[in-house]
Amino acid sequence: MKLHKNVLLSLVALFTLLTAGFFEVDAGAKAKADTDATFSQVYSTAKSKLGTPYVWGATGPTSFDCSGFTSYVYKKAAGVTIARTAQAQYNTNKHVAYKNIEKGDLVFFGGSSASISHVGMYIGGGKMIDAQNRGVITESVKAPWWHYVGAAHVADLD
Repeated sequence: MKLHKNVLLSLVALFTLLTAGFFEVDAGAKAKADTDATFSQVYSTAKSKLGTPYVWGATGPTSFDCSGFTSYVYKKAAGVTIARTAQAQYNTNKHVAYKNIEKGDLVFFGGSSASISHVGMYIGGGKMIDAQNRGVITESVKAPWWHYVGAAHVADLD
């Protein structure tokens, strides 16, 4: 009986790690991505999806979850492939302080840096565009329903 409990606990721990993105590796993502895209192009792609419905696990183009949205926008507008989950996007990109966030950077939310549950793209003026239960919307990074954890720089956008 004790062996079954240990096996079950091990499987739960493994599943948690896999779904949190700890094993997802994006080669070269630790260095900023090389792209000729501008913020205007990236933002235009993101903005074109305003109102698109939220569906857990969806990667677009007709529905998105939060990390599916950010990965779609960067791939479509800038040709940059980023990790698939919010946790993996946090883990594999260069972190920046809030005071140094640039338009196009990713902003992350959750319980801690080890439990990222949401990601959006910073668009300036303290706002982000993200996919959440109301679909793709723009909202404040410091909205009271989000617990800000950090930000990361994905690519230099002109």
